[in-house]
Amino acid sequence: MSFFNQVDNQDVVVTGIGLVSALGNNLAANWQQLIAGNSAIKLHQPFPELPPLPLGLIGDQPICLKTLTSQVVSNAIADSGLNIPLTDCGVVIGSSRSYQASWELLAKKFALNNEFDSDCLEILPHMNAIAVARQIGASLVPVLAPMAACATGIWSIFQAFELIKTGRCQRVLAGAVEAPITPLTLAGFKQMGAMAATGSFPFDHYRQGLVLGEGGAVLVLESAKLAWKRSARIYGQIRGFGLTSDAYYASQPSPQGQSAKLAVKQCLERSHLLPTDIDYIHAHGTATQKGDRHEAQLIADIFPQSVAISSTKGATGHTLGASGAIGAAFCLEALQQQVLPPNVGLQLPEFNLNLVTKSRQNQTKQVLCFSFGFGGQNAVMAISKSE
Repeated sequence: MSFFNQVDNQDVVVTGIGLVSALGNNLAANWQQLIAGNSAIKLHQPFPELPPLPLGLIGDQPICLKTLTSQVVSNAIADSGLNIPLTDCGVVIGSSRSYQASWELLAKKFALNNEFDSDCLEILPHMNAIAVARQIGASLVPVLAPMAACATGIWSIFQAFELIKTGRCQRVLAGAVEAPITPLTLAGFKQMGAMAATGSFPFDHYRQGLVLGEGGAVLVLESAKLAWKRSARIYGQIRGFGLTSDAYYASQPSPQGQSAKLAVKQCLERSHLLPTDIDYIHAHGTATQKGDRHEAQLIADIFPQSVAISSTKGATGHTLGASGAIGAAFCLEALQQQVLPPNVGLQLPEFNLNLVTKSRQNQTKQVLCFSFGFGGQNAVMAISKSE
């Protein structure tokens, strides 16, 4: 029996990945730096009114969201072997900050001159997704712009997954892009006491807090039937999701973690997987005191101690809404290469978990990607190796 006859027409697979972060300008560059255990976090002072801080900047100065998005999308399309225009390709591109940098500049200009530019409609939060639709010539399909704090990336992939599962699209560009290095964002996190002083050290006993980073990842999702028909390379299959909300507090997870645990259990159940089936977890791992402790306890309560775990934020910085999409990209490459990425920055683990300190070969078939955002947004995604 042929592969075509064995698969469900609406199984969803990934056939292209675009990834840009402070580590590199494409998937291969990011992966090489990551598995080598390198970090792109450096001390920067992009704004003279604020002190120097460790940041994951792509260049010497904060990048423009539109430029970053265009680059990530172009990389994804090239990697998939497709060509534009893609009139029937859905678009789901999220961002938790969107054009905040532009709005801050407009507000500053208004304060000085009491006037707004007439083109401010082009920087409304959803316009980044519209810009992607224009870029690829998508004119016959839904265009969505999710915004769910740090869970935005996985939310975006979920919505694209649903478009294919329900037959509304056969192909969707999905992911999230973030250019969050702005005076307001930096000042806000610093005021909360969440910013690290020297670097990002997820799950470490001496972790200091998060380090903001720029970046984005966009996946080309297709129905298995369409991917097989065009003989596309398949990175992996998207199996299922768990999505819940704590409804507890704006910036802290619920102490009991029941809602986050439910998201994990929903994802496993909908993906027809058991905790013992999971070979690797790409953790949210922001290097904050409460966040890492909450996540470590959740993992210990559900999974066997043998499951491998790492957070890649010690290498890229925390890209907020884009972090889940970047995590998904790293999970897919781990499945392709059969290599587990390290928890960069980890020196002295605080938790009794199987944390990956150096990249290593590993037979990996089933992985989970976690995102836990402000407001108690919990998002979990399961991905399987393509056979």
